[in-house]
Amino acid sequence: MKVADQDGGSLLQISRNLLHFLSLEISQVQSFKGKWGVVKTKLDQLPSLITDLSEFPSFSSNLLCSELLQSVSQTLTLALELLRKCSSHEQAMGKLHMQSNLDSLSMKLDQHIQDGELLIKSGILQENPTPSLQGKKLTSRREAIRANARTLLTKLQIGNLESKHSAMDSLMGLLQEDDKSVIIAVTQGMVPVLVHLLDSSEMREKAVFAISRVSYVESCKHVLIAEGVLSHLVRVLECGSGFAKEKACVALQALSFSPENSRVIGSGSGISALMEICVIGTLAAQASAAGVLKNLASVQEIRPHFMDEGYIRVLIGLANSGTPMAMENSAECLLNLTMDDDCFRLLMTNLGVIECLKNLYDSAPTDRSQEIAIGLVKNLASSANAASMLVSSGFIPRIVNALSLGETGVRTMAAMAVSELGSSNEYAKLVGEAGCVPPLIRMLEGKTVSERETSGRALSLILTVEGNRRAFRKEEKGISFTIQLLDPSIHNFPRKNPISILSSLSNNAKSRKQMVAHGACAHLERLSDMEVPGAKKLLESLSRGKLWNMLAKP
Repeated sequence: MKVADQDGGSLLQISRNLLHFLSLEISQVQSFKGKWGVVKTKLDQLPSLITDLSEFPSFSSNLLCSELLQSVSQTLTLALELLRKCSSHEQAMGKLHMQSNLDSLSMKLDQHIQDGELLIKSGILQENPTPSLQGKKLTSRREAIRANARTLLTKLQIGNLESKHSAMDSLMGLLQEDDKSVIIAVTQGMVPVLVHLLDSSEMREKAVFAISRVSYVESCKHVLIAEGVLSHLVRVLECGSGFAKEKACVALQALSFSPENSRVIGSGSGISALMEICVIGTLAAQASAAGVLKNLASVQEIRPHFMDEGYIRVLIGLANSGTPMAMENSAECLLNLTMDDDCFRLLMTNLGVIECLKNLYDSAPTDRSQEIAIGLVKNLASSANAASMLVSSGFIPRIVNALSLGETGVRTMAAMAVSELGSSNEYAKLVGEAGCVPPLIRMLEGKTVSERETSGRALSLILTVEGNRRAFRKEEKGISFTIQLLDPSIHNFPRKNPISILSSLSNNAKSRKQMVAHGACAHLERLSDMEVPGAKKLLESLSRGKLWNMLAKP
């Protein structure tokens, strides 16, 4: 009997008749009395539940209600058949088989009771399926979405598998409309339903897809976290299908935005599962998995879990030959791991990260990719062994070239790389000969504080080399740009680097005259009063220079 063949009223009567027959015969059964006693307890709850359902105005026309009553009538028919077999001592089934059937019958009745209560609580039976348009405005779009979401979520909880798939397809269509639709569906209790469906092998793929969509909406992320979705998604990484793993990675990348969330993902088998996806997953899954790993590696206490030669090989391999996004994410993961950690720098250098880095820098498709590549160069340059390999592999011209690129982030990272190399006089001479001084001087007038500060630090380090000082003096605006950074009215800016730059040039008479001419003394007097280190000494040097100039005049 199909739902389409019976309306709610007919199904109601059928269920009541079956309950009546069962109540007459169940007290007579002698076999499996304990099992039948459990069944009777559940059957006794159905009449009042069915009555409650029938009192709603939309009861007879509501499809979900009809589907529920159809299932109830089928279960009651099965109960009647089992009861008659037990009453007639039919031996067609073995004892264990009958016990199993009665246990299954109890579970089905439990599910019907839960479904009926859920249907009542959902509120969809209170809604008018065909609202009158006479003298009234059409229901607002928001209300229509809210009602639709409630219906679909109820179907996902009480319908059969076919009905659930249909409801999930409709729900995914709703979620794809816009973020407002997602937010409305979430407020109707969608997230707990989706998390529950992750335990269903038949519904897991679609549930993960829906969760990945919700994870894109900033205001809904906390709801996913509160429902414990992270641990569920990690389990999907371990045993889900390829599609499910891919969407789980997408969701985890969006949700690993805080150290707390990252710790949950990285505390168990999350890292190993993500690494496996980076090796054998789809191209999209590899990129997203690397994105999750990148976020995990930004949390200091999680980094030791990455200290595995196999893991680093995977990341280097993906950074060398993955899709553009996979290359970028895995390279940023390497960047985060090498932050203030010589152990990772040494391990990566031994595993061939320099050659990978060369390819990554030369083929970087975006400014962000280039910034990551230069950032990794900067991190590696702080290690003596890696710095030597970077220099011998031809990275100094690449760093100098990056100083002149249009993206501020790239220039800033390149200046920081120069600073790391500039701590060695040998490398400071090489970067100077490669032409880094002019672009660093231009960066002194950069738009951002970080650009001005990092270029100032780089110059203060490399000007210990005479050849670099000569290159600086050749730049017409070098001294004037540097003096601008001494201005005490510029708040929250360190004066150490511009003072160091000017001090390294103060032995040259021409340079001293330029400093005085551009107003350095006035700034230095105020900085001396503020007890800024180095300001008083530089001021005295310039003052002596002025005195000698006055004495030298005829």
